[in-house]
Amino acid sequence: MNTTKEIYKKSFQYIKTFLKWIFIATVVGIIGGIVGSVFHKCLDYVTDLRMNNSYITYFMPLGVLVIVAMYNTFCNKGTLDTNLIITSVRKEEEIPFIIVPFIFLGTVITQLFGGSAGREGAALQLGGGIGYNLGKIFKLNKNDIHIITMAGMSSVFSALFGTPVTAAIFSLEVISVGAFNFTGLLPCLLASVTAYCISTLFGISGESVAIKIEPISTVMILKVILLAICCALISILFCVTIKKWGCFMKRYFKNPYLRGIVGASLVVLLTVASGTFDYNGAGMNIVERALSGETGAYDFIMKIIFTAITIAAGFKGGEIVPAFFVGATFGCVIGPILGIGSGFAAAIGMVAVFCGVVNCPISSIILSVEMFGADGLALFGIACAVSYILSGHSGLYKSQNILYSKITADIVND
Repeated sequence: MNTTKEIYKKSFQYIKTFLKWIFIATVVGIIGGIVGSVFHKCLDYVTDLRMNNSYITYFMPLGVLVIVAMYNTFCNKGTLDTNLIITSVRKEEEIPFIIVPFIFLGTVITQLFGGSAGREGAALQLGGGIGYNLGKIFKLNKNDIHIITMAGMSSVFSALFGTPVTAAIFSLEVISVGAFNFTGLLPCLLASVTAYCISTLFGISGESVAIKIEPISTVMILKVILLAICCALISILFCVTIKKWGCFMKRYFKNPYLRGIVGASLVVLLTVASGTFDYNGAGMNIVERALSGETGAYDFIMKIIFTAITIAAGFKGGEIVPAFFVGATFGCVIGPILGIGSGFAAAIGMVAVFCGVVNCPISSIILSVEMFGADGLALFGIACAVSYILSGHSGLYKSQNILYSKITADIVND
């Protein structure tokens, strides 16, 4: 049995750890909240500038050359992307501080010129870089640095997107599919909520949307399952297209400058051919349109193509908001065919495709609550579960560890 002295010693360790993370997570949340809010404002500014001056899109080749030159000149540590952040949490991988200003500038340039990339991938890189380097400043051990890195990811994601609980759980869930590091729960949640509060001081509001929730019934459950099956297939198509196109471009255009010019020029040509700028930029305005029941029949296909070319060309950002775009527009088209209201189907599609591409069902379910309320929780939960299983082991992040099989209780990768 433990002696009284040992009990007091153990209790002191718990209290010490608790106070340590209260302090560190708050610092991370404040810094991440400020950086994320400034980032949000900058992206809004350049997006409005581009939308009011659409001719800027035609200068995309110039924009990608600036990004490629910036990374090639100052970065000597391979690829600085979200995969590096995920790897650093799982292994002893250093995150150079230079990733913070570079992903900030690279994403702003991408949005200014109309590259089809999102914001949240950049948020994970920004936050991860901030958290990791703060861990070095605080002289934390390697395990605590992994935790503070996830807390940083949570903070900037939360400030940028306005979904604090989703941001925290996503940062914990995305590292190893099928397992949580619950030691990081308090730091990630506290950093995320703190960052969210900071963002509100900047006048940034969350992404909650009012939609008409379909009443739950046996028939509606079956319809949602069918929609989720389709969304799982779309998520596979999305991931495979991005990866295959990236490999194709690197194989046939080995010079990154030439690859950037070819890719950016192709996006410009497709923009002219499509006769619309709807597929340029992140596309949250089109997501909102789909949630209100309005979309084109082929919008989801066009967004997949635009995003694959944009990322392969060397533009910076992420694929999460494009995945929202694809899911929402696809759901809006397929929903009425299945007998589901177009707005609700768009919401289901958005969350289900997101789940399929990131392999994070719990985060996806929480996202549905933070964005659309809890009334449709059961149906959103079923959709996420179906999409998670049927999307297989495909995903956006090659560094993501598939720890548990999706069809058995076996550990498949440790």
